[in-house]
Amino acid sequence: MTSADPSSRVPDSNISLTELRQRLGDPHLAIADVRALPAYNGWRSGGAARGGHIPGAVAFPSAWLQSVDAPEVERLLGSKGILASREVVLYGDRAEDTLALRSRLAQLGQTGVRIYEGGWTEWAADATLPVDRLPNYEKLVHAEWLRELLEGGRPEAAPAGRFLVFHVNFGVPEEYEENHIPGALYLDTNRLENPRDWNRRTPEELDVALRFFGITPDTTVILYGRDTEGHANEKWPGRRAGQIAACRAALILRYAGVDDIRLLDGGYDHWVQAGNPLETVLNEPEPVASFGMQIPVRPQVIIDIDEAKQILADREQAALVSVRTWREHIGAVSGYNYIGPAGRIAGDVWGNCGSDAYHMEHYRNVDNTMRAYPEIAANWRDAGITADKWVAFYCGTGWRAGETWFYAHLMDWPRIAVYDGGWFEWSQDPVSNPIEVGEPVAV
Repeated sequence: MTSADPSSRVPDSNISLTELRQRLGDPHLAIADVRALPAYNGWRSGGAARGGHIPGAVAFPSAWLQSVDAPEVERLLGSKGILASREVVLYGDRAEDTLALRSRLAQLGQTGVRIYEGGWTEWAADATLPVDRLPNYEKLVHAEWLRELLEGGRPEAAPAGRFLVFHVNFGVPEEYEENHIPGALYLDTNRLENPRDWNRRTPEELDVALRFFGITPDTTVILYGRDTEGHANEKWPGRRAGQIAACRAALILRYAGVDDIRLLDGGYDHWVQAGNPLETVLNEPEPVASFGMQIPVRPQVIIDIDEAKQILADREQAALVSVRTWREHIGAVSGYNYIGPAGRIAGDVWGNCGSDAYHMEHYRNVDNTMRAYPEIAANWRDAGITADKWVAFYCGTGWRAGETWFYAHLMDWPRIAVYDGGWFEWSQDPVSNPIEVGEPVAV
């Protein structure tokens, strides 16, 4: 009696470290990391020797099984290739998490599921095994990290010196007054950009603002926003886009010269959902006499129209990326109640964003945290947006572009910027600034 063909056998329910290591890169094997996203990105958790994830693994935090409705869970599992794969390996740092996802996959008809029992703890402990992580993961902080810091602790990648926390939005101090993260100061984006054209303020004005807030180049600045419900026809709908506002502030502070800027992933909402405290005390900044350097320290981070045209003239080595909705891109809508013309900058590359000018679903998870960075990078790569190019993002006035710039910054892309004037500036002179409408012609 001969044995059956090995390729036809149902695999063991578990997979060993040796086999998993040998099969890295196998196109027929999907690997899913069920831990929380900060651990996947690079933060150490559960006493592991290293942070990050197994190369090629997709992120599917097991917590989503409880927090996300069933149709969305199925869509996510499909979009990450987990349902379509011949074989799936699950790993994490708690058995109950991998077992919960295996059970859900079985309900959806995926039977080729195996569990790496050694989990992340075993993998991370072996220094010879490869690990992937978000290069600047420490700039994307999580609620547990911030809570420990505010309680006087020294979490991983703690600030080297003085730090400040800012609740950021556009002209809504009453939101801050209602409640905010303990110790946070209020930062109105109007202090950093001119409401006449929404570009960053002059170096002199930025110097005044940063000194008022007590910020110097070596201050660690931790930013967050609060995303509340709203609609695009409000007078100032941007006030509802707190996390985008925080990213816009991060961009301008980086341009000015602040070295260590952190963003709280998921913002105010994640802080509250994790059961952390809030306060109503109106904290006042402690101004400083001097910023300490001549602003801007990093002028290359924000470009203007002439540099945008330089990028358009070199599409082999550069990309001007439109972070706008498809309807904005094809000219069906302008996207803003204060911008009349509709269309796109001729020669740009569409980078998508979300449902409207104030949402970024294409770049975020269902819980409003940053989407797994390999997925963002893959989408960009498919569009011809790669780290070897000079890449500048633009949107209407620099807010959504600021969020994508921050994500590229987390990935440590070397030459990234935001075209500050964006569609608002470009569309005002269609004679000098070529415009396209309609669906792009495939080349």
